[in-house]
Amino acid sequence: MLRMKIAMMIALFLWVCLCSSSVRASVSYDDKAILINGQRKILISGSIHYPRSTPEMWSDLIQKAKDGGLDVIQTYVFWNGHEPSPGKYNFEGRYDLVKFIKLVQQAGLYVHLRIGPYVCAEWNFGGFPVWLKYVPGIAFRTDNGPFKVAMQGFTQKIVSMMKSEKLFEPQGGPIIMSQIENEYGPVEWEIGAPGKAYTKWAAQMAVGLKTGVPWIMCKQEDAPDPIIDACNGFYCEGFTPNKRYKPKMWTEVWSGWYTKFGGPIPNRPAEDLAFSVARFIHNGGSFFNYYMYHGGTNFGTSAGLFVATSYDYDAPIDEYGLLREPKWGHLRNLHKAIKLCEPALVSSYPTVTSFGKNLEAHVFRSKSGACAAFLSNYDPKSSAKVTFQNMQYDLPPWSISILPGCKNEVFNTAKINAPRAQAKMIPVSRAFPWQSYNDETPTSDDSDTFVKEGLWEQLGVTRDASDYLWYLTDINIPSNEAFLKNGQNPVLTVMSAGHAMHVFINGQLSGFVYGGLENPKITFSDGIKLRAGINKISLLSVAVGLANVGVHYETWNTGVLGPVTLKGMNSGTWDLTKQKWSYKVGLRGEGKNLHTLGGSSSVEWVEGSLLAQKQPLTWYKTTFNAPQGNDPLALDMSSMGKGQMWINGESIGRHWPGYIAQGSCGGCSYAGTYTEKKCQSNCGQPSQRWYHIPRSWLKPSGNLLVVFEELGGNPSGITLVRRTT
Repeated sequence: MLRMKIAMMIALFLWVCLCSSSVRASVSYDDKAILINGQRKILISGSIHYPRSTPEMWSDLIQKAKDGGLDVIQTYVFWNGHEPSPGKYNFEGRYDLVKFIKLVQQAGLYVHLRIGPYVCAEWNFGGFPVWLKYVPGIAFRTDNGPFKVAMQGFTQKIVSMMKSEKLFEPQGGPIIMSQIENEYGPVEWEIGAPGKAYTKWAAQMAVGLKTGVPWIMCKQEDAPDPIIDACNGFYCEGFTPNKRYKPKMWTEVWSGWYTKFGGPIPNRPAEDLAFSVARFIHNGGSFFNYYMYHGGTNFGTSAGLFVATSYDYDAPIDEYGLLREPKWGHLRNLHKAIKLCEPALVSSYPTVTSFGKNLEAHVFRSKSGACAAFLSNYDPKSSAKVTFQNMQYDLPPWSISILPGCKNEVFNTAKINAPRAQAKMIPVSRAFPWQSYNDETPTSDDSDTFVKEGLWEQLGVTRDASDYLWYLTDINIPSNEAFLKNGQNPVLTVMSAGHAMHVFINGQLSGFVYGGLENPKITFSDGIKLRAGINKISLLSVAVGLANVGVHYETWNTGVLGPVTLKGMNSGTWDLTKQKWSYKVGLRGEGKNLHTLGGSSSVEWVEGSLLAQKQPLTWYKTTFNAPQGNDPLALDMSSMGKGQMWINGESIGRHWPGYIAQGSCGGCSYAGTYTEKKCQSNCGQPSQRWYHIPRSWLKPSGNLLVVFEELGGNPSGITLVRRTT
């Protein structure tokens, strides 16, 4: 009998464990909120993009998000990371989407899966695989057959994978909603009828996949039923969904902004961020998501056009996985206050009372007696005293006080009661012992080049396999050219669609030009030294990410498209545009895999007095032991110019400390409307100085660090630092 009781208890225990780890639930919505198992919820969400951190970081990031009061983790799905070539899929390492979602589930949180598959996200090509551009007859994000076939195929692939892993909420998984397309409204408005047809098709396609959870379209005022349209922006309190029976959702609360090469570092005050969220909630909002909650790192060449390798975004959890205080703590306290108000918020509509100019009370009272009040001062300059239910409250400028139960203030958006901490970068190593290898400048005679008539668009040649493409040609200078005697060098003019370019004449560097995010197109125009006879022109065109936002992706160009002219010749100006050009994809060092242990052993490196200093197109390597402890690590690259970095064969990303931040930096008041150009810092300094090295990429000893330097820098100035608060 005892054994039978024990067996029954064990069986009951196993059944409870099974059910608790895979609880099935229905997900729906009404005008107030998302409903899970029929229960309305105020859902607090944060974006964490799995490829922008390492799998070893995921659990800690998710737990910190949960500790910060989040209910939901929101992420895009990155098509170009998952399908780098047609039909060849990658769901491993940083792209192990299933593992990431299951870790979120284990933490007891929900998932909002933004399948897109266009993501924007300051991500290379907006998340589209480059091969898609070369599908015959394709036109991106419009009523185009080839594009819709490809988009539907990838979307179905992801949905099928989620279903097979039982990851949608009705299956017992954590995914409570999904998104199709992304910020398409402005594109639809620009292209007209084909855009409207595409929107309708995308909605029908998504709903037809029968996920059992609601679908979202953000910045899409005409989102067809049953899809919910949602808002993105710094502020969304005035947003209303396109149908009265849909909830008010904010899919991107911009917690900061991204850093671009050449730009300052944006910062959004915690007080203003909390103010924007509280204002959205008191206007009836029920779902909001911080974009980003953890920004992370644009490893490799994943960053969009001129986007820095750091995607820190001034998020509550910084690029390295550390809490950004006081922002994280202030928002945690905000979330606690909102949750205390949830019973009233989800079951009533606000009564709005004015106390005077820029002063309001939003009061929620449910039939069951629940009550919540939000007392608001919208004035960016003046504080105010208001009386509510016979109690006086002090409201700082640009602030909202939250009163659960309509009685006591538990939170004010401008009053920070969280710890303040300033992150520090502390050197942990002496100067590295470097070795160098000079990359060779190719010529049109080299066997590994190919010849074409005229100038070819860069991406069509490289297919984004490398940032680098060589344009090579020869010119024959007659001995009777006047400039050979008078010393007035002819002027070479090269026009390029971007993004940077090195000009070599007979193997010698003649100049470097580069663009920026607002104007990636560039022109080199300068006198060059030529000799009688054959002269070799070598142009190294450099891509700095591919644009991630806009229309007509299939028409975007990169590289030297001309014209290319030589002015100051006896016969006038020579047009070199249409003559024969040879092409070479990538650098010789890339072809030799110098960034890997095996590849780095294939060439002879020099060191000591022979070490290359401030020379263009130079590879450097060193080895080092991992520092003790668990503090996050970074490289201080301030002594270098521009290039790429690798640790043990893993690409840290692009470095460009030579690009100095230009902009307006100065004082910062939390009060008043925020834009990405307010509260900037770092003007006059490198846009990015420090570059994150994930701890999981290191071995205890013998770590290989390889740096490719385009411009010429001083490697002895590179230091390893640890980040601490």
